[in-house]
Amino acid sequence: MIQTKKITILSPQGMLGYSYPLESLINGLAYNPDVIAVDAGSTDGGPHRLGLGIGGVSRYATKKDLIPLVKAAKERKIPLIIGSSGGSGRNSRVDWLKDIIHEIAEEEKLSLKVASIYSDLDKDWLKMKVNNQLVKPCGPVPSLTKETIDESVVIVAQMGVEPFLEALKEKPDIIIAGRAYDPVLFAALPILKGFDPGLSLHLGKVLECGAIAASPGTAKDGMIGILYEDHFLVTPTNQKRICTPQSVAAHTLYEKSHPYYLQGPGGMLDLSAATFTKEDERTVRVKGSRFIPSDQYEVKAEGVKETGYRAVFIAGARDPLFIEQYNIIIKQAINDVENYFPMIKEKEATLFIKSYGIDGVLGNREFDKSLPKEIGIVAEATAKSQELADSIIAYFRSVLMHLDYPNRISTSGNLALPFSPPEFSGGKTFEFSIYHLITLDDNDDDIFNIHIERIG
Repeated sequence: MIQTKKITILSPQGMLGYSYPLESLINGLAYNPDVIAVDAGSTDGGPHRLGLGIGGVSRYATKKDLIPLVKAAKERKIPLIIGSSGGSGRNSRVDWLKDIIHEIAEEEKLSLKVASIYSDLDKDWLKMKVNNQLVKPCGPVPSLTKETIDESVVIVAQMGVEPFLEALKEKPDIIIAGRAYDPVLFAALPILKGFDPGLSLHLGKVLECGAIAASPGTAKDGMIGILYEDHFLVTPTNQKRICTPQSVAAHTLYEKSHPYYLQGPGGMLDLSAATFTKEDERTVRVKGSRFIPSDQYEVKAEGVKETGYRAVFIAGARDPLFIEQYNIIIKQAINDVENYFPMIKEKEATLFIKSYGIDGVLGNREFDKSLPKEIGIVAEATAKSQELADSIIAYFRSVLMHLDYPNRISTSGNLALPFSPPEFSGGKTFEFSIYHLITLDDNDDDIFNIHIERIG
């Protein structure tokens, strides 16, 4: 009997630390996967996680999710691959995750060979690339300057599949990678084994968010991908979920600006000929995906700079007279604050209001102009110091709480305050300063440093 060449990949969840049913993991392991791969973050949540070196999930949740994965991978002698470690993938977050692995190895009495792949960029190297005109904007952002590089507090590059291929050659038990293009975590071992890059990367695209590509979809559950030479199959690990051609095709469109073409490090995934068909009641077959290498290998760099400090105020209102005149009241309150704090008009500080129930989500594009019974008010002040941000937000609260308006009967109590104190210091603020593509050459093989060590 001819054995069909295949490779099986387990994606236990959409993001490390989101949780998953243990039964789903057991079901997934019953497929005898060749690799377990899990994404651990991105910069989707904004620049502050990259700037502060924090994650979107707790250390507790990360460790709790990791323990069964580490034990399963070690027991089965298959690699566990983790990408964009610690939420942002910066070097300090790779080390943060490695510390958790140390704890697990000690507590479970495991000896683990760990490959850490770092993605922070050297500023002098990046300036050299700018000098040689090998850096260009990724989208509608200004051209990169040396001044912008200097003011950026951290810069990471989004690695493609190549560093994973090099790390896998060392046969590690675990790969802890920095900032990574999500599909390559799942595509690395198949590509190393000679499987089609287009199918491998498309499978990675489907698996990257766990069971979001299933119905009902969630990132808190797992998926199995089985890759063959000319197609792949995807099915949920939870018996209560199914994959349909629509659910898998829909997730293929996730985070894409074009329905067919998906740019990534080193080339483009072309899905114009991809087909999605029902294999059985819970499984979908995908074929026709192609990878087109680019003439020049490019990686995306992401960098952030500090912009100041934030303070936040939260309140509610239910007075129909207040709500009816809300826009006028808010405008008057803002004018009062701006007159008291001239640095707002001088653009050295900001005051920003979101009004949930009126236009807190859509803003000036809100089409439903009917008045609600109650509204939620979220105000944000930013400034060059935490003290000034706190002062602005506290003053705004005092103005809005006691501001008079026509037909008002009470002498106070415009607002319902859910917390005491009603204002919160938000700490440092950041914005993306670098979102650019860098052209690599043969001398840039070492920008993603790989460190191999034995733990436990």
